[in-house]
Amino acid sequence: MSLQAQVEPAEVRHAEELEQLAARPGPRPPGWRLTPSAVVDFVMGDGRRIARKFVGERALVERAVVTLAGERGLLLVGEPGTAKSMLSELLAAAVSGASERVVQGTAGTTEEHLRYGWNYRLLLAEGVSGQALVPSPILAAMRAGAVARVEEITRCLPEVQDALVSVLSERRMAVPELGATEYAAQGFNVIATANLRDRGVSEMSAALKRRFNFEVVPPIGTLADEVALVRTQATAALARAGATLEVDDAVMEALVTAFRDLRLGTAEEGWPVERPTAVMSTAEAVAVAGSMGLQAAYLPVPDPLSLLPGYLLGVVRKDDPDDQGKLLAYWDTTVRRRAESGPRLWRRLYELRDALSGGS
Repeated sequence: MSLQAQVEPAEVRHAEELEQLAARPGPRPPGWRLTPSAVVDFVMGDGRRIARKFVGERALVERAVVTLAGERGLLLVGEPGTAKSMLSELLAAAVSGASERVVQGTAGTTEEHLRYGWNYRLLLAEGVSGQALVPSPILAAMRAGAVARVEEITRCLPEVQDALVSVLSERRMAVPELGATEYAAQGFNVIATANLRDRGVSEMSAALKRRFNFEVVPPIGTLADEVALVRTQATAALARAGATLEVDDAVMEALVTAFRDLRLGTAEEGWPVERPTAVMSTAEAVAVAGSMGLQAAYLPVPDPLSLLPGYLLGVVRKDDPDDQGKLLAYWDTTVRRRAESGPRLWRRLYELRDALSGGS
């Protein structure tokens, strides 16, 4: 019995669009499946048949595409939840037709994850050989002339990160055990991501920084754009679970507004808001919208808005339980002021304040 993947890679989800774009004429860098302009249209949409997938500046995506067409790596940096990983996946899918050659950076990532390892059964049986070598996603991308991805590169130890220096500068990887050198095929490049909140965790060396072009991926600029993205992403997540999103537009706007207020430290009206330690990212807003939608689908409630305070509290308490007090202060200031002069929804939301007292 074949099982369906919960989340398919971008090249599978958008296979039809990629096929259309591959047929567009025009010059393309060696090894690329699409022209650079088609890659940008794949990510940003073309206003006709290709849907927009990334909410951000077109100029940022154009600079990223130009970087990948050259011989410098691309480093996407920004606050958590700003869709850096999604952008890197989309770019890899468009350029190479494959986005799954990826290394997830952690404190436990070793040099083998970026270079190569060994099949020890074959190594013991046959000795050192090409068959026993297990290529990393980076080496596999070099051989295929494709884009490799390194997620959260600054979570890797500096000496591990520096395994990429020669790969990015010389476009080759030495394999001294075999007395051989692997050379990158045309089309190879690396996209890495890093969170600004991880700065100083494992600072990149100056040598490695010089091999990357840095692009900052900012948070979504407008409330309307963020509401639209959260609805789209939450709807897709629920569809994979066989459910529909039963959260109306007013509730969705209130959810995203609360996240933006707490993330930015300023309400839409300009009132000051004390920021919690937790990352109030768009990705977290999508998760909350999805959870509210699932609960409404499987455990029906007459008032979906009543679910919002509890899920917000769960997000705010992730990093520091004491930040529950900051959420209560937000309710007693911003939510109360809106309740006094704004739509009825905010009056109802203020009446739900007692839901924030749990778990203290």
